[in-house]
Amino acid sequence: MDLERVAALRDALSRTEWWQRSVVLGRAVQRTPGPGHLLLVGTPTVEPWHLAAHLDDESRATDAAQIAPQLVRWQPPAGAPPHLGIGLSRLEQVQRGETVFVVAPDAAPDPLLERVDDARRTGATVLALDCGDRNLTALAHEQLSIDVPGGLVLPDGLADRSGFSPEVPDAVVAGLHLPASFDVAQHFVSAAAGEGDELGRPGWRDRLARLLDRVSGPAYR
Repeated sequence: MDLERVAALRDALSRTEWWQRSVVLGRAVQRTPGPGHLLLVGTPTVEPWHLAAHLDDESRATDAAQIAPQLVRWQPPAGAPPHLGIGLSRLEQVQRGETVFVVAPDAAPDPLLERVDDARRTGATVLALDCGDRNLTALAHEQLSIDVPGGLVLPDGLADRSGFSPEVPDAVVAGLHLPASFDVAQHFVSAAAGEGDELGRPGWRDRLARLLDRVSGPAYR
């Protein structure tokens, strides 16, 4: 992908609600007080391996140890290594200042909501990435909901410069196919968690290109 198109796409993304909300959520992840205090939990049917892997990648790439998550699992298998054997009881041990990040592409069940509510009352920060779960909305300090068909919608006048098709569920981004989906939102949030205060600082073009490579496969530059 040529750098001029990456720059245009960067500018376009920075003005979409998706990216703006991703930045808010990513910066909330950054405020986790230290390593081992970001707890990532999904639903009984979907464990957030995808987001966990990308947050780990961002943690190593940016030397931000606090954004490497502990994956909290509903039924960790017997004999699993310690980092893969963290069960729901960890949510019952949450301390003030820790971050509980709920990733829910389907409805969060009552046992999860109850634990998250207790964690919030203890003083934890609650974040949510979901598909319009009203129960999580009531609990989350910061939230990104992927519940609008079409997902990625650009401001007027930006589609031609960036390569986006502005109002279709599957946007064509600078010659690449970028589905507007829950998976893409996870890429955005993890990238935002690894970012500094300025989206346009040196290196952002390369980081955006790498993000697009992850979503759509390697591009020609």
